[in-house]
Amino acid sequence: MTTADEIKQAVLGLPETEYAKLMDWLHELAEEAWDKQIGEDIKAGKLDFLKAEVEQAQGEGTLKDL
Repeated sequence: MTTADEIKQAVLGLPETEYAKLMDWLHELAEEAWDKQIGEDIKAGKLDFLKAEVEQAQGEGTLKDL
């Protein structure tokens, strides 16, 4: 089994192009995890307060476009 320390050492030894590929992949992986978590939070109702704030601002005429 590979340990985190072994992986860290291997990453430090990568050529620049391979390091860039790895970082791109890690970034995509993190984005996918974030998207999954947001989806779960929406389904669980954890972001309902944001919808309520938007609806309130719409009703008051204070909602601004981004």
